[in-house]
Amino acid sequence: MAQNKEKIKPQTEKNDKSPENITNKNETEVLEDEWLIRDCDMYDDEYDECTSFRGRFHQYFIFGETLDCNQWKKDYDNCCKWRDKKELKAAEALINSEKARRLERLKAHYKNDIWKKRDSPPSDWDKPLPEWMVKRDENTYLAHRAKEMKEGKPVEEQSSCVLM
Repeated sequence: MAQNKEKIKPQTEKNDKSPENITNKNETEVLEDEWLIRDCDMYDDEYDECTSFRGRFHQYFIFGETLDCNQWKKDYDNCCKWRDKKELKAAEALINSEKARRLERLKAHYKNDIWKKRDSPPSDWDKPLPEWMVKRDENTYLAHRAKEMKEGKPVEEQSSCVLM
């Protein structure tokens, strides 16, 4: 029996401004930064820690006042929306929150103009250790184990755990 097979030509012309393509681009951009999204339980734990008595005491001790913990709750809610319903707006809000938190954490690093940042490691980063350091460390446990491994001696597994 001969079968008629029709060849289907792939659609090459697409309207880039169609709502479907805009949504797909938006999804792709969000998914590129999806690695920033933590597990939802992490946001809940951060909120619980922030609002606990211990956390409030620490905030008062360090900053002289208590901090606003609502962002952790919003992040938890957005994470649940993203995890359960795959809402893109929730994921975008969560990613923006993570980026802002990261920027705040690294602000001092970026503002630091005292240390010169280098582009590559020093040329002599792998030079041998000074003689005094080699001599100091030659009788350490780590040095003996490294020597045994280089010589190919079998390594005995010993447990130093004692149960009473």
